[in-house]
Order: sequence, then structure tokens, then C-alpha cells
Amino acid sequence: MKELEKTKRISIAAVITILVVLIAVLSYKKPKHLYANNTKSTLETITNSNFFATLEDLKGENLALIDVRNQFEFEKGHLENAINIYTPEILNDENSKILNNLKATNQTIVLYGSNTNDVTVPFLLLNQLGYSNVKMATIKNSYYQNQLITINDTIEKSIADIKEFIDESIKKASVESKPIPVKVVTPKKVITVQKKKKKPAEGGC
Repeated sequence: MKELEKTKRISIAAVITILVVLIAVLSYKKPKHLYANNTKSTLETITNSNFFATLEDLKGENLALIDVRNQFEFEKGHLENAINIYTPEILNDENSKILNNLKATNQTIVLYGSNTNDVTVPFLLLNQLGYSNVKMATIKNSYYQNQLITINDTIEKSIADIKEFIDESIKKASVESKPIPVKVVTPKKVITVQKKKKKPAEGGC
């Protein structure tokens, strides 16, 4: 009788487990955004390609200007024909459609903000997501008497060669480290010498 109850309990537990697994499988949703490039390939892209756009470059054809500032700043004043995609909202459904359409039509996306630092994060994010058509506008935006003033932003150039540093790091990582030789110490044999017992002195008083 007890064995029958145990069997019933095991069967019920097995059915519940299968149901939980089925529900998990059916409710699983594939993430909307997956990284297309890893950190290494992103760094290689950044060091090997020119992804900056100056104020003069913004006059070229087939460009899509995206202002990453908030709506208030955008409405206060923005570049001609620019669209507003605020950085924290760059991956929502509506903005993802816009970015995908620009990529499909081979348009170069140029991100700009109050300065170059504003566009560093969205640029790196989009680059890792596979948007190879993205550039950063090296410009500064400010206001004078409610008029937007746009000038070129000075980018500090690194004295160190970043590409050389990355290549050297990869080379060092790929070289197998030589094993350190282990010195084998053989234990010395210890010979114990038994002490001879002293004989008692002969004779007496």
C-alpha cells in the first residue's frame, strides 16, 4: 500500500515537472537585441576605421542626422533635417525600426549631441549590435540668445598607439607560457647508530 502511494507521488511530481518545462519553453522569448560584434572586433573597428564626422562632413549626401539629446534640448534647437532619438530610448521598438530602415537603405547614421562625449555610448552600443553605418559627429552645440551655435569639437589624440597595444596584448595572450621546472629534492638517508652500553666497573671496595 505504501509503495503504491510512493509511485503515485512520483508520477504526480513527474507530470508537474513536465508541465513546468513546457510552460517555460512556450513562454520563452528570444531577446530583441543580440550583439553581433564582440569587444575585440569592436575595438579593432574603432582603431582601424575613421568614424568621426566634422561639421563640414555633415553637408554630404545620404546622411541621417540623429540628435541623441533629450526632447527639450532638441526642440530648443537642432541641426536641419535631424531626428531626435534620446540615448536611453535608442533601442525601443519605434527607434529600432528607424535604425533598421536606415541600415537597409545604406544611409550613414551620424550621431550628435551637446558634444562628442554625448555620442560615445550610443555609438559603441550600435556598433556592437552590428550597425556598421554609424559615425560620431565631432561637434559642440550651445545656445546664444536662444539661437543654436554649432562648432567643431576638438578631439584629444592619444599619444600611445592603441592598435599596437591591442596587437601586442593579443600576441602575448596567444603565446603559451613555459612551464616552470620543478626541482625534485631526494630525501637523505638517515642512519641511526645504536649507542653501546657501558659495562659496569669491575671490583669493589
